[in-house]
Amino acid sequence: MLTEERHQLILDTIKEKGRAKINELVNITNTSESTIRRDLNYLEQANLIKRVHGGATLLKGRFNEPSYKEKEVQSMSEKTEIAKYAASFIEEGDCIYLDAGTTTFEMIKYINKRDVVIVTNGLKHINELMENDINAYILGGKVKSRTRAVIGTDALKNLEKFTFDKSFIGINAIHIDYGFTTPDSEEAILKERAINYSREAFILADNSKFGEIAFVKVASCDKATIITDSKFEDYDKYLEKTKIKVVKK
Repeated sequence: MLTEERHQLILDTIKEKGRAKINELVNITNTSESTIRRDLNYLEQANLIKRVHGGATLLKGRFNEPSYKEKEVQSMSEKTEIAKYAASFIEEGDCIYLDAGTTTFEMIKYINKRDVVIVTNGLKHINELMENDINAYILGGKVKSRTRAVIGTDALKNLEKFTFDKSFIGINAIHIDYGFTTPDSEEAILKERAINYSREAFILADNSKFGEIAFVKVASCDKATIITDSKFEDYDKYLEKTKIKVVKK
């Protein structure tokens, strides 16, 4: 089988299933594991697939954004682990920015410090913060129903009134060269400002977000510490550019 034919067969298999393991591709192409690994490296460098542990997946569309309801059921065990670990970094007296998103929302139930103030642009977040008797502000502005986030120029002006000890930011994609990215430009600028206005900034992301690129850049990888659930493909390379905290299990 010619190299080009093998590459196409690999791509067709991944497109059909969404994900393929190395041993599966070895059987389909009737070739060696080392050859498949080289093929996957080539296809990833060509931005056609994403390497993951033990195989490869399709790259997500850069403008594609799941709804809040869709995100609520994705990788829930990983999100819970990340959220609980992230909450442990909050200290008494902290002023916190809590970004809209399902992982940051999960953090609220694990915040056990009471002498804190939290600013958020998450509509669901504010009710949960009040239920947990935590001092909180919500940014005013345009409501984005798909992600339950407050965005726009009014939200940005509100945000610029504050400075933070720590910010906790959800993200759609992380790439070693392109940094932190998200599909929406208005959400991107809020995330960027929150990072810039914080003494410490944390990006919350499960391992599926690595190697992905979304439409709008938020910041380069060195601007925040990443909190994730487990080590991932090219972990050591990312460590050369940023700080990473892996959930303690």
